[in-house]
Amino acid sequence: MSKQSKRREALLYHAKPRPGKIQVVPTKKYATQRDLALAYSPGVAEPCLEIEKDVNNVYKYTNKGNLVAVISNGTAVLGLGNIGPEASKPVMEGKGLLFKIFADIDVFDIEVNTENIDAFVETVKNIAPTFGGINLEDIKAPEAFEIERRLKEELDIPVMHDDQHGTAIISAAALLNALEIANKKIDKVKIVISGAGAAAVSCTRLYKAFGAKAEHIVMLDSSGVIRKDREELSDEKAEFATSRKIDTLEEAMVGADVFVGLSIAGIVSPEMLKSMAKNPIVFAMANPDPEIDYNTAIGTRDDIIMATGRSDHPNQVNNVLGFPFIFRGALDVRATKINEEMKMAAVKALAALAKEPVPEQVNIAYGETRLTFGKDYIIPKPFDPRLIATVPPAVAKAAIESGVATSEITDWGAYEDDLMERMGSDNKIIRLLYNRARLNPKRVVFAEADHLDVLKAAQIVFEEGLGIPVLLGRKEIIQELMAELEFEEEGIEIIDPKSDEHQDELNRYAEKYWIARRRNGVTMYSAKRLMRERNYFASMMVNEGDVDAMISGYSRAYPVVIRPVLETIGPYEGVAKVATTNLMLTKRGPMFLSDTAINIDPTAKELAKIAQMTNYTMKLFGLTPVIAMISHANFGSSKDPHAQKVRDAVALLHKSNPDMIVDGEVQTDFALNQEMHRSKFPFSKLAGRKVNALIFPNLDSANSNYKLLKELNSIESIGPIMLGMRKPVHILQLGASVEEIVNMAAVAVIDAQQKEQQKKDKQAKKGS
Repeated sequence: MSKQSKRREALLYHAKPRPGKIQVVPTKKYATQRDLALAYSPGVAEPCLEIEKDVNNVYKYTNKGNLVAVISNGTAVLGLGNIGPEASKPVMEGKGLLFKIFADIDVFDIEVNTENIDAFVETVKNIAPTFGGINLEDIKAPEAFEIERRLKEELDIPVMHDDQHGTAIISAAALLNALEIANKKIDKVKIVISGAGAAAVSCTRLYKAFGAKAEHIVMLDSSGVIRKDREELSDEKAEFATSRKIDTLEEAMVGADVFVGLSIAGIVSPEMLKSMAKNPIVFAMANPDPEIDYNTAIGTRDDIIMATGRSDHPNQVNNVLGFPFIFRGALDVRATKINEEMKMAAVKALAALAKEPVPEQVNIAYGETRLTFGKDYIIPKPFDPRLIATVPPAVAKAAIESGVATSEITDWGAYEDDLMERMGSDNKIIRLLYNRARLNPKRVVFAEADHLDVLKAAQIVFEEGLGIPVLLGRKEIIQELMAELEFEEEGIEIIDPKSDEHQDELNRYAEKYWIARRRNGVTMYSAKRLMRERNYFASMMVNEGDVDAMISGYSRAYPVVIRPVLETIGPYEGVAKVATTNLMLTKRGPMFLSDTAINIDPTAKELAKIAQMTNYTMKLFGLTPVIAMISHANFGSSKDPHAQKVRDAVALLHKSNPDMIVDGEVQTDFALNQEMHRSKFPFSKLAGRKVNALIFPNLDSANSNYKLLKELNSIESIGPIMLGMRKPVHILQLGASVEEIVNMAAVAVIDAQQKEQQKKDKQAKKGS
């Protein structure tokens, strides 16, 4: 994608369908006059009077306890510098989005039009009663230090400048673990800090809190080593000035155990790395380009332990591991501040989490067989679902023990359960999908690439590194659309099955198809005619291994598209009928609904097979399947044949797959409401469990339910995902959006990855 095209796409993302990235959503009913009378006048007077009696009631009757202000004056925005308060607003909205999706914290972003410290502090103090916490953002040093210090002293709610403390907390956790792996003690190691801004100062202070010695630390700024004999040092720089007679980074690195970079790209050379002590620890955190390239560093020293700020290398120091969860813990005990004890508790929690067994969901996301504590895994991954139930409790406990909490948590198990429930449908599963697809992109044929939305999706798949698109359709139209989208044609294969240019492939596919289908009334002539149709041609491309996966269905009805697929490829061995499932990203988390597109009225045996295939597919997403077999009746309350069919399917599953967490027949509300289910049916395998898959008794109910959820509740859906196909083929619903096509392409790539691995495993087993 050209620079101009990227710019246009970024602007469009922020402008459409409505400007900005966050909004305010009511949390109470407002449908009737009675609701409105309670929400506003006269009912609203009652909580006002209660708060007047006791100001702490503001936490009981308003959203203050879950509301954080993200505040900036725009003086140090990302790498853009002093661009002003209005220009900083997109970044502040983005920070609000991260607070919400990682910790379910609501945010108002506040942009303050002043660079005067007194005016800024006074503004924040005046608006502080609205908020449960203050996150300062993108304020330049040294003003940032004074602003944070004063606000922490003068306010009774937690205040944190994330640019300072976020990186400090994450990197400190990484440092503790790296030192353990290197068999070094923090009070003995020599540390070089490149950079003297807010983050560097906060990092160094936190390292000292964990035992690093001031006499072992050398800090550098743009003028070189910060020495005691330098003139006009700020208070922060003077705090870390060294007495050593050295002037350059090159000199400082000799014999150093740890290098922490918060400066600029490319300032560390391989020679400097070679001069460091045994088992050097290098945190090169300049973004997007680190102080030394990762591959260069690990190629220079095989004993290095390295972290960067980048997601495409091991050990990413990412602030999102910290600030959402620190504020979550602080808010939940109504802390009056975020103190050193709370920050250190977060560090220890993150460091400890990296040593625990990694959930399969995280291994899958990063394409690892098994992530384990070691040189390439010293801090948790941002996608780790355990963060929400690990860091906030540690922070909350530290707040209570250090005396800054004004509210107690007595049942920590219930608190952790509540934290897990907050995760909801924040689209983490999509990020997991994309991340996994990027690890091993596959060739995906888009059978309808001469449609603008399909081509746009293929462009995103290509530019995001999710897969390698092969474009099928009318070549001249595809090329015109590519020019319109600024989709570079170089390296992208375009195939028109109806053109003479691809007659060799057409003839080869026709012959293969004829051989497979000649006893079903197919002639060579009809085989060649069918191969001119894009879905037959694309299916044969997959069947013959010329591409790895196929996406189609945007412009044609599902039955029309699936027929060529079933005739050419067919189901996996042991699967009598293929099926589909839709992954719905609901408020309660990911929910699979099956069969949404193919089997009109499956038998009990077919229903059981659909459940088995859904179970298998969910595990590919790193989820633990908890499956409810849906009916109009509950556990034998109806003798109707439709209910009996579901009951028979459950009996088959309990006999053939006793380890599967599946039960029924059960009505949908009883399946989804844990309390109702546990109280009425304590004998059920689903009792006390959170159901995340529904198997419907027929196509009418499954298809209607998934589309109802999608349209009425604006729930994002990925699917229909094909179950039981021998090769990776996925068929879209008619008129799918660009985003839905991209998501399905990612699923197709992962499907291809999995089938490739299965083939390798089978060959290895046969060979042994």
